[in-house]
Amino acid sequence: MSGKKAPWRSGCPINAALEIFGDRWSLLIIRDLMFRGRRTYREFLASEEGIATNILASRLKSLKASGIITTRPDPVDGRKQIYALTKKGLDLAPILVGFMEWASRYEKTSMPLTLLRRMKEEAGKLVEDVERQ
Repeated sequence: MSGKKAPWRSGCPINAALEIFGDRWSLLIIRDLMFRGRRTYREFLASEEGIATNILASRLKSLKASGIITTRPDPVDGRKQIYALTKKGLDLAPILVGFMEWASRYEKTSMPLTLLRRMKEEAGKLVEDVERQ
């Protein structure tokens, strides 16, 4: 092992993961990309959780720097960016579904069980697609 210090506060894998996407806003952005088809800054701002513009800009920058998302210019308006999950981001599908299953089981949520099952199936397809790449 080189003498280079890890970028995380500790070598714990949970700590490393939480330092990348451990705040609520990052996970909600990933959710919106993965399951709600949102791709633009304006679409993220329209999320019912009501993220502030400065926080959204900060989280998008951080997720991009961590390799979770990527951007490309909007083909219609080159001044705008289109956001997408990378392979690293898509690999989070089972984790997000696990969070949803846990919360649906133990907390009062508004997600119908049928929708949760459908999202779990979609996550499985995402994982299969990633594994084929």
